[in-house]
Order: sequence, then C-alpha cells, then structure tokens
Amino acid sequence: MANTEIVYDSTAIQKILPHRFPFLMVDKIIELEPRVRIVGVKQVTANEQFFSGHFPGAPVMPGVLQIEALAQVGAILALREFEDRDAKIPFFSGIENARFRKPVVPGDTLILEVTALRIGSKVQRMKGVALVDGNVTAEAEIMSVIADRPANL
Repeated sequence: MANTEIVYDSTAIQKILPHRFPFLMVDKIIELEPRVRIVGVKQVTANEQFFSGHFPGAPVMPGVLQIEALAQVGAILALREFEDRDAKIPFFSGIENARFRKPVVPGDTLILEVTALRIGSKVQRMKGVALVDGNVTAEAEIMSVIADRPANL
C-alpha cells in the first residue's frame, strides 16, 4: 500500500453511502482507481456495539461484518459512477466463495481491498479481501444491485 493519503474521509463517504452509525463500516478511502479498484480502512475499536455480544471476554469482529465492510467499500466504487447517486441504493444480491482466515479484534486496522469484476448500470460483481497487518482475515466475491432509493430513505 504505497499511498496512504485520504481519498474520501468519513464525511465524503456519507455523501455516497446511505449507511450510518452503527452500521457504517468504513472510516476512510485511501486508494481509488475508478471502475477498477478501491481500498478502504476500518479502525476496529473496543467500542463497537457487536463486541458486547461477540464474544464477551474474547471480542472478535463477526466475519459477516467484515464482508459487509467490503461490500460498503465496493458500493463506494460503484455509486461514485452515478451522477444521481443520492437517488440510488446498493442491495446485496449474492456472496460467493467467502472465506474467513483470521480473527479481527479491537485495536486492529482492517484494510478493505475491493477489485471490480463487473461494474454495470445495475449489477455489480466485485472481489473483496480484508487484511490486518498484511494478513488476510476474510475474502469473498460480492454481488450487488443498484436500485432506486425509496423515498423514505
């Protein structure tokens, strides 16, 4: 990771994604090659709500939330291509080949690397890899559909 300059900070991310606390899983974007690749960062803190129940005394970030974090980074890559992105919302449509390799714990910096396999006007397919200290913690192929956002969101 040669470039650690912030491409999008939290405020900019919230202008692209509809997610909000406690479900916004990406803190910043540090690399971006439009329509090709994006790298985000999630600082995993002891204050995360999921740690109170997963697991008391031995906190571990759920693997499905690592996949969600990858999907959110991928959604930024896709949504930034839409001029009317405020009127769009990404929905998961599939997850394939998900693997969980190492636990993520409070204090870890989760690096979220997502590469586009297909970016279309509606359907997206991406490969995501989550890492801590260069070690893969989770990976998956993620599919999503970009839909019109309901008026109440």
